[in-house]
Amino acid sequence: MNPTSSHTPAYGEVDLTTCDREPIHIPGAIQPHGVLLALDEHSQAVMVSANVDGMLGVAAEDAIGRTLGELVGPDLATAVAGGAETAVLGKVEVEIRQHRSGDRLIVEIEPVSTTGQTRLTYRSTRGAMARLAQAPSVGDLAAQLAAEVRALLGFDRVMVYRFDEEWNGEVIAEERREDLNSFLGLHYPATDIPAQARRLYTVNWTRLIADIEYVPVPLHPVLDPGTAAPLDLSHATLRSVSPIHIEYLSHMGVTASMSISLVVDGQLWGLVACHHYSGPHRPSHDARSAAEFLGQVASQLAGDRERADSRERTLAAQTVLGRMVARTSSRPESPLVTVMDDPELLSLVHATGAVLSYNGELTVRGDVDLDPDQLRAISSALEDGSNYATATDRIAELVPELGDVSSIAGVLRVGSASDRWLLWFRPEQERVVDWGGDPTNKELAAAEGPHVRLSPRRSFDKWRQVVRGRSTPWAPWKLEVADALGKHLIGLLLSRSRDQIAMAESVQRSVVSDQPPHFDGIELAARYQPASTFQLGGDWWDAFPLPDGRIVFVVGDVAGHGVSAASAMTQVRTALRAYLFEGHSAATCLDLLDQLMAGLLDQRVATAVLAVLDPHSGRVELTSAGHPPPMLITRGSAEDVDLPIRPLLGVGTGSAETLALDLPPGAALLLYTDGLVERRGTDMNERTERLRSLAADTYADSDLQAWVDRLIDFHDDGGGDDTTVLALRMA
Repeated sequence: MNPTSSHTPAYGEVDLTTCDREPIHIPGAIQPHGVLLALDEHSQAVMVSANVDGMLGVAAEDAIGRTLGELVGPDLATAVAGGAETAVLGKVEVEIRQHRSGDRLIVEIEPVSTTGQTRLTYRSTRGAMARLAQAPSVGDLAAQLAAEVRALLGFDRVMVYRFDEEWNGEVIAEERREDLNSFLGLHYPATDIPAQARRLYTVNWTRLIADIEYVPVPLHPVLDPGTAAPLDLSHATLRSVSPIHIEYLSHMGVTASMSISLVVDGQLWGLVACHHYSGPHRPSHDARSAAEFLGQVASQLAGDRERADSRERTLAAQTVLGRMVARTSSRPESPLVTVMDDPELLSLVHATGAVLSYNGELTVRGDVDLDPDQLRAISSALEDGSNYATATDRIAELVPELGDVSSIAGVLRVGSASDRWLLWFRPEQERVVDWGGDPTNKELAAAEGPHVRLSPRRSFDKWRQVVRGRSTPWAPWKLEVADALGKHLIGLLLSRSRDQIAMAESVQRSVVSDQPPHFDGIELAARYQPASTFQLGGDWWDAFPLPDGRIVFVVGDVAGHGVSAASAMTQVRTALRAYLFEGHSAATCLDLLDQLMAGLLDQRVATAVLAVLDPHSGRVELTSAGHPPPMLITRGSAEDVDLPIRPLLGVGTGSAETLALDLPPGAALLLYTDGLVERRGTDMNERTERLRSLAADTYADSDLQAWVDRLIDFHDDGGGDDTTVLALRMA
């Protein structure tokens, strides 16, 4: 008999070009060792298997529309309604299974089989569970499960088959007839069990093929009259199986098979695969149910064992992490420096090298033979906006341009920005895998062209493969501990940055006071407003008397934002005060300040404008270095002071000049930084003209501070720079 031709499903011919899309849950047929009835809400048959005549004595066509009681008799119908699992049909003891498929009640009836142990007693059940529970490891558990299932079901071979992360399977335990070759340790490619079959295995935990040479029994009608769709047989134990799977088993010499799903945390973990080689084999429903129960118990125990192992390894890693956290937190150096110098940086995740990128600078530790461009390409390939920690054990597949770099195959990355990340590296770990047949033969057959009929591989002889280009996999707890370390560093950096910012803000507030000092005969107003996106900047104002009675007013701006700009501003402000108190002229003070910044404050530039006022005469000496010109304000008028301007402070060139003018009573001199008038994408001259108009229109003899506040409030529109305004007026 040709098993392939006899198993053509109701939905048409399939081969390996389409097997990953084969709708195996709706085959439109069942296996012939039982009958199937699909009933509507009135218990009337809407679909039946074509073999009902042999068991129920009524043709399939005549069965449609009849009630369950009319088909099987009132006693069996009552047993079905009561949920019985066994009953008598005529003079034959039968097993009954029922479940719902959409709106249909599916009833399966199968003659009782005496093959295998018929029933688990309480004592035998407890004994089997105890033996499974006593297994100290997952491997021991699998071996005990194989022994228990073979004793229950009587198959020639029982294997426990475990999936890896790519759905390749490995036989991790086996019980067999002594004359059979061992499959223990063999691997099988993911293509042997397509994705839709794996999905079905998590829905229906057992599958039996009592005889691989069976002739499928079609359903009548093939399509459900109520839905015009095939009947979903996912939960049916009689469901006909894929012809490709039948051919696959026939190539292995298998005559009957059964499988039991092992599901851990809702995920298909493995299978108990049972093979028979000496003809048909149909264990009783009780024996199958008992084996399924043991599979469920073993699934729970396997999950418990793996979680316990994971907890132990996680605790060990967290102990190392705790020591690293303590060291990085207690040392005064930057945590980035501390963590890269930590003696347990690599052992934390069992790596051989690590690289830190922070703001474009790379720090390398351990064995990392890659250039900066390669490192950035690796980081980019692993970057995932939804996951802070990511990893791969085959980086060359993600970054092909790396070529054959055997020193590095596995990479673990933590980081949330393209220029701030930490990578750990593992070398290639060459390993040997023994396959149950060549796993590449489907690809070889496909390459021969469309005229070659693809069929399941025929050879299951041991086929040895040397796997290269991969590291040992990164266990989940490695990603968790790396994630924790990365987030600890972020928290430490933020904490220290907040401390530094708080200190700088405190210094800035003490230097750039909110309240201007009082001078007899002079009204003074000042306001500093930080940028919308920075609390710290380089703006400052100052007002203080000189020993000769004159008063100095200063507005300045050190380029930049943040702690460094605020710190540089404090140094510049203090130095300028010192030069003025030494008796230097205002112009000379700016020249000295220029030399100081060029020599000591590397890559820092600043602007400043000075007004030195004689309060008795009202004469003001003005000098500027790259700063916006002061504005002279009278009632209804606002004009820029045409002041000679030397280059920026910090460039080390040029010399300052001084302009003298008399400040009449009632007039105000306005000094300000460019944050008041400069905006990206707008014309600065136009905004300065608007400021002049606003200043002239709103100036009056009223409170000077209120006028300054109005200038900032009305003219400010959330610019990106801090702003300082200082105004003085003779009483």
